[in-house]
Amino acid sequence: MAEGYKSVSEFIAAGYQIHTVYHTVAADAKLHNLSKKINFQEITEAELQKMSGLTTPQQVLAVIQLPEWPKLKPEDLKNKFSVVLDGIQDPGNLGTIIRTADWFGINHIICSDDTVDAYNPKVVQATMGSLARIKIYYTDLEALLPTLNLPLFGAMLDGKNIYTADFGSEGLILMGNEGNGIRPNIQPLITRSITIPRVGEAESLNVSIATALFCSEITRKRFK
Repeated sequence: MAEGYKSVSEFIAAGYQIHTVYHTVAADAKLHNLSKKINFQEITEAELQKMSGLTTPQQVLAVIQLPEWPKLKPEDLKNKFSVVLDGIQDPGNLGTIIRTADWFGINHIICSDDTVDAYNPKVVQATMGSLARIKIYYTDLEALLPTLNLPLFGAMLDGKNIYTADFGSEGLILMGNEGNGIRPNIQPLITRSITIPRVGEAESLNVSIATALFCSEITRKRFK
């Protein structure tokens, strides 16, 4: 389920199979821009309130056919950076990471099997349509990562300073669980541990913010 005109239009543009687009009369003008082949159904504000997962519904809600999960092709990860997520549990964090990856042109996110479902409605909402453009994979990281033959940069507390690290031209950015970090059986696979230096007194940094800093720093160095 996707809510809001922007998110719904992104899924339509990406070729997802749309079951139904539900909308109130207030959204009629915007819907003229969407394909006429879609099944549209007008509903009342009260009906939308019951269907929506938002405190303030956004006039448009779509039920979308779940696609098949894509199959990972290692060659698609060469000469670029991709994000790897180990046990991310919060839907808002995953949604923000997907949106951030889209902003920085990172097209592939590899998730451990226990990472929250990318099609959880709260994740979908947090991506603001970016989910339609990002390929998400779920897999056993311990089995997969050694086969990819790519540098694995792990976000760790005792790593090299992110602002002086050399990331090269390709690799995987590994981010760990919100409370426990990268699990012990994955840590030996890390090529280089990287840390974001702490200057203040905060105990930890939100994983979606940390991912954004990694993506930003890698992009900055590519433009130097």
